Amino acid sequence: MDEVELARLRRDYEAAGLVEADLPADPMVLFHDWLDCAADAKLAEANAMVVATVDAAGLPSSRMVLCKVADERGFAFFTNYDSRKARDIAGQPQVSLLFPWHPLGRQVRVDGVAGQVAREESEAYFASRPRGAQVSAWASAQSSVVTDRSALERRTAEVERTYDGREIPCPPHWGGIRVVPHAIEFWQGRRDRLHDRLVYRRDDVSSVWSVVRLSP
Repeated sequence: MDEVELARLRRDYEAAGLVEADLPADPMVLFHDWLDCAADAKLAEANAMVVATVDAAGLPSSRMVLCKVADERGFAFFTNYDSRKARDIAGQPQVSLLFPWHPLGRQVRVDGVAGQVAREESEAYFASRPRGAQVSAWASAQSSVVTDRSALERRTAEVERTYDGREIPCPPHWGGIRVVPHAIEFWQGRRDRLHDRLVYRRDDVSSVWSVVRLSP
């Protein structure tokens, strides 16, 4: 695809828009409505979200993870605490999330502060994971350099032998990270690029959300 073809790529949006008067007071209500629509539409990994972080040198990075909890406490995912994203968050907890539901002409962006969840919550979720995923959590030193695929497979086999016939405990270096939002933007595609962008915001003191509309 050349530059001209790339520049001509576009999509017309025909979906109904967002109206302030119809919004729920709690943005998580609207989020779950949209998440249900994404699941009903059979979108692959409807709970997938992009997590954007910044390291100590101010260099940004992003990656796709799966949101496993979304409630009044925030949005949580699980990872190796020695991974690049977890190390970034430890040094700079301000992060941004993005749910890219492109087939529906929708996206949700979340700005908030991230931190580790309670150990008990991490252990409970780890116990619910498939055994293969539990093995991988021990076998993979996430974000570190590995010599080749066979080295990773050998390490996986070692972990399987170690825990053969036994329950696999949650690694001490593995657990949940929760993003507590202070802004949640709902983006709805509209015709002629006049998209709807409604943002719920709250400060550090108040738990009450206010809503503003942004120009598309």
